[in-house]
Amino acid sequence: MKKLLVFALTASLVGCGAHQKDVDNADPMKYAETITPSDLKERVYIFASDEFEGRETGEPGQKKAAEYLKEQYKKFDIPSALGGDDYFQEVPKSYFRGDTKASENVVAFIKGSEKPEEVLVISSHYDHVGMDKDGNVFNGADDDASGTMGVVEIAQAFSEAVKDGYTPKRSILFLNNTGEEKGLVGSKFYTDNPIFPLEETVANLNIDMIGRIDPDHEGNDNYIYLIGSDKLSTELHELSEEVNSKYMNLDLDYTYNDENDPNRFYYRSDHYNFAKNNVPVIFYFNGVHADYHKITDTPDKINYDALSKRARLVFLTAWEIANRDERLVVDKAE
Repeated sequence: MKKLLVFALTASLVGCGAHQKDVDNADPMKYAETITPSDLKERVYIFASDEFEGRETGEPGQKKAAEYLKEQYKKFDIPSALGGDDYFQEVPKSYFRGDTKASENVVAFIKGSEKPEEVLVISSHYDHVGMDKDGNVFNGADDDASGTMGVVEIAQAFSEAVKDGYTPKRSILFLNNTGEEKGLVGSKFYTDNPIFPLEETVANLNIDMIGRIDPDHEGNDNYIYLIGSDKLSTELHELSEEVNSKYMNLDLDYTYNDENDPNRFYYRSDHYNFAKNNVPVIFYFNGVHADYHKITDTPDKINYDALSKRARLVFLTAWEIANRDERLVVDKAE
């Protein structure tokens, strides 16, 4: 019943926009360019403010953050993936260790025009680590307000395309996960209880920390680390490279994609729960820095030009995945 509601709601979204046009005739860069440094800066300063109390899973600040995300999707006329006004996939207390309270993933959905049963997931985690005993707030501007506001801006770009009559061929789920800092819990709950079948989930593009410049790229804001793009689908990796070459020309750094890398980042963010289920993934990451999980991870230290370029790359990659003729082939599943 919930899925029927979703499709009905999303059909109304398309109906409210312009008459459906051939999406192959659209210029995706027009919509990518709606993702701007100034918009991202405004959003990150809100989302990583003291008002959200460090967004600790299950706590009031995280609940405020979830409401903020819901209101943004509603503002863009992007329906819930659950139907009605319910944008929250509840994650019960039983999924968490210790005293962590129940929480929620935030889920918004655009129904595809030609292949609605095939779903692309664009994800981030919106939780962080809260406050210390002295009341200092861990704002988590890079981790992961940067990625989450990137997803919000990507969603808005797609909504603008839909309003112009260019609805993506495949469906898109915008998934803001809770509990990543508690052990990838929100994404585990989603993949254990998917709203849309995992066998029809064509890929997951996961964004976790894309707002800073790491020491290895000092003075260069034109790079991004990619992790996992070649692990399950040769086509996904090739598509990613081609989209970047055509539109953005960022330096794609695969250092952390190495199986022998001691950081093991491939296993440390929400995409991994999709990869475990043979869903092709790309993890977008700016690398580590001295403010990781410290109260000094604040919005003034974000490089908003870099954040904008990286979010545009994710949008353009998503556009190509959602609108190509054939779904990505998984040729490396174990």
